[in-house]
Order: sequence, then structure tokens, then C-alpha cells
Amino acid sequence: MGDRLGTSDGRGFGARLRGISTFESLRVRDYRLLWGGQVSTSLGQWMDQVSRGWLIYSITGSPLQLGLATAMRGLPLLFFGVIAGAVADRSRRKVQLIIAQSGNAILNLILATLVLTGQVQPWHIYVTAFMAGTMQASQQPARQTLIGDIVGGERLMNALALNSAALNGSRAVGPAIAGVLIALVGAAGSYYVQAGLYAFATVWTAQIHVPERTAEALRRAREPFFTSVREGVAFVAKERDIRNLMLLALVPFTLAMPYTSLLPIFATDVLHGGARLQGLLLTCVGIGGLAGALIVASIRRKNGYALPAIIGALLFSAGLMAFSLSRNAALTGLFAVFVGLFSVTYNTQAQSLLQILAPRHLRGRVMSIYLLNRGLVPIGSLLAGALAGWYGGPRALLILSSASVACIILVVLSTPRFIRLKVPLRNDVTEGAGNLSLNLSPGKGEISDVAARPG
Repeated sequence: MGDRLGTSDGRGFGARLRGISTFESLRVRDYRLLWGGQVSTSLGQWMDQVSRGWLIYSITGSPLQLGLATAMRGLPLLFFGVIAGAVADRSRRKVQLIIAQSGNAILNLILATLVLTGQVQPWHIYVTAFMAGTMQASQQPARQTLIGDIVGGERLMNALALNSAALNGSRAVGPAIAGVLIALVGAAGSYYVQAGLYAFATVWTAQIHVPERTAEALRRAREPFFTSVREGVAFVAKERDIRNLMLLALVPFTLAMPYTSLLPIFATDVLHGGARLQGLLLTCVGIGGLAGALIVASIRRKNGYALPAIIGALLFSAGLMAFSLSRNAALTGLFAVFVGLFSVTYNTQAQSLLQILAPRHLRGRVMSIYLLNRGLVPIGSLLAGALAGWYGGPRALLILSSASVACIILVVLSTPRFIRLKVPLRNDVTEGAGNLSLNLSPGKGEISDVAARPG
């Protein structure tokens, strides 16, 4: 299977993709291997979300413990994400990814065996959830920075969009696969399959050839560890364009993305459709996300711009405002597609700009801060739940999405030049950002020579 996925002779799979710009990055052998691993691990993560919830609830019957099990898997993303980014910048990213994926495979085998032998206890589920979340926190910055290392600047946005397509496709398929497996062979069978998926991902990752690290990266790897962590945080705080892109990525995710936790209220109390309608709404979001990813992947451009990311973030938040006001199931489904589409398009473009602007030796730390968005969603969900308890689900979502719009506007107004940010998408992203020529007048805290730094 690894040989078929990674054929490098220019014929076969890669040749068939020639001329189709949507799948341009998949012509690169090493990216095909990385992307195959992304598909496998994403399927495993979505299957785990369903299987772990079903397992803890079937044992305890407690909604509180159901929420705690989910939180135990999400907390490491918030606690260890930046640390994992520093590790990715100091060590070999490929090795970090292999260790994390292997760890996930072992954890799934352990939990599957405990379930199969009838020895599983709630604490087993909590401990393996926390450890699986820690493995995921370690995977994310290593995988995201490897994309830029492998494909280069001109293909980076396409590669990130295809990654988003893999994530959204897995979100649509993974829970259904887990449900079928649980019904047919039980939760143990689901976890054995997940272990196999992580094993496949590890085999593919082991075959990837990664460009050699620069002398500057090797020198900085000898710095004290927490000095590296502080350097990454300080860089994001100091560089105004990166800071604005980070706010654009994190604020809407924290305020608006927790709409998913309010979907049961909309499906049951607002639209009177129950669990089936809730599943359909999630499917609509997945369809929109997949469409958005393929649209971005199909766009060929020589430059990256902040403006499309800003507009996308505004449309994502505005779509949620419309969603909160709708009382018609079909119209709500349409708004859900709209929300999924612009969520992916704006995040993909913001992520591309961050990877281009960050020097290679800092890229893992920069992306680990960006990837805190997944750890911040549970915090936003708590806020959404509290507002829904006070004002009801629709009004809570309207408040949160309106706040998201206001924050995006504040980011733009605080730095008007940010809206004109233009970054060449160059092949030398693998060496740092190169001599970027931004369409901005240099000012305090703005990037004008990021690429001149060795990376």
C-alpha cells in the first residue's frame, strides 16, 4: 500500500493528476504520503470521538462523565500545544510525527483489549483520552510544518486546502464508520480499526523524505528549551501581521465555532427535528467545508493576501448570525453549508500566510499557537452553554457571532495596512520566507524582512 501511494517514477497516480490544479500538491510523492497519513489519523480521531463517548456513557450513564471524557481529550491541545511546537522546531518533525502516531496506535490497542476482555473502567477511558490528546497535540505542529517543508510556497495553499478536505471528509465519514462498527462488533472492534489506521499512517510517514535542516535551525536547537518556547511567543506578539493573522484565526474559533455544541438545541427545540436533523446539519457543515477546501485548492495564485481571509472570517460569522435567526430547517441547512464553506476557506488562507511569514526555525512554534484554536473551542463551548442557559440557543449564537464580527472589525481598524497585506508564495518557503516583498510600508512591529532571517 505504501508503494502504491508513494510511487515516484512520474507515472501512475501522480501522472493521472497532471493538469488537475485542484490536486496539484498530490503530484509530490512525499506530500501524498503525508496526506495519506492525514486521512488515516483524521478518520481515527473522529471514530474515537464517537466510540469514546458511546463507551463512557454505556458504562456510567452519566452526561457529566460524557462531557468530562471529551474534555480530557481536548485539554492537552491547550496545555501542550506550544511546547509541542517548540519540540517540532528543535527536533526532527518526521520522527516526532512517527512517535505520536505510534503512541496513538498503542493506546487504541490497549483500550480495545480492555473492552474486549470486559476489564475496562471509567478511569481507563479518562487516562487514555488524556494521553491520546497529548499525542494529537504533538502531531499537529509537526504535521502542519512538514507540509511547508515538503511542497514549497507555490503549492502551500493548495496542500493546506487538500489537508482541510481530508479533515472534512473524515468528519463526514468517520463517525458513521464508528457507529457501524460499534453496532456490528462493539467498541473494541472500533478501537482495533483505529489502531490499524494509525499504524498505516506511521508506515507512510516513515517513507517521507524531509529536506535537511538549516545551520541556523541546528544552532537554535541547542538553546535552552523554554527559551525556545518564549522566543516563539515573543515573535508572534511582536510581529504585527502575524499577530493579526493569529487573532483572525483564534477569535472566531473561540467565539463562533462552539455553535456545534448548540446544535442539539436548534435541532430539537427550534426546528423540532430531533437527532436526525442534528446529524443532517452536521453533514451540511461537512459538505460546505469540503467544497470550500476544494475551491481553495483549485485556485492558482502567485501571492497570498490578507483580504480574502478577512472577508472569509466575516462571512463565516455572518453565516452563523443568519443560522441563529432561521426557523426553517431547509434554510438552516443552507446556512450550515455556508458556514462550513467559509470556515475552511478563511482558515486555509490565514494558515498559508502564517507558514509563509514565519521563518522555518520558528514555524513549529508559530503554528502551534495557531493550532490552539482546537483547544480553545471547549472554552467557547462553556460560554455558549452559559449564554444558552440564560437567553436560549438562538440568542446565544447571535451574541457570539456578533461578537466575532466586532472583533474582526477591530483587528482591521487597529491596523488598516493589514488589509493590504500581500505575500509572494515562493518555493523558498522551505528555507524560510525568502526575501519577501510585502505590499506594505514597513512600520514598527510589521514584517518587512522576515525572510532575510535564516530558517
